[in-house]
Amino acid sequence: MRIADVLRGKGNAVATVEPSATVATLIDTLTSYNVGALPVVDAGRLVGIVSERDVVRRLHEGGAALLDQRVSDIMTTGVTTCAPGDMVADLARVMTTGRFRHLPVVEDGALVGIVSIGDLVKARIDLLESEREQLQSYIAG
Repeated sequence: MRIADVLRGKGNAVATVEPSATVATLIDTLTSYNVGALPVVDAGRLVGIVSERDVVRRLHEGGAALLDQRVSDIMTTGVTTCAPGDMVADLARVMTTGRFRHLPVVEDGALVGIVSIGDLVKARIDLLESEREQLQSYIAG
């Protein structure tokens, strides 16, 4: 199963945030879309990613003044990405090893989706369920 299959099932709409947005705006966007991370996009180009975990850690370090800071101050810039043709099983390992839960999907330099570890687990479970049903059907004749 490939990432393109996952995106076909969940859709490829991606909420994003600009690096110049405040952390307060980031939190509002995370809450509005009920997501745990947002790709940071500047002039149509992926420049980072920021998660709830980034916010919580920085809030612990600096207090409420964080809310007025810019997303660029707390985002991760060395973003690991994937392509639609990448295999789900391979990326699940990458995400587990790297200890991150969100992976932007990039094709020809453009952000075309985002997948979470939960999306990948669901895809694997769906695939296993489908294979189980096929085997049961085959055995039942």
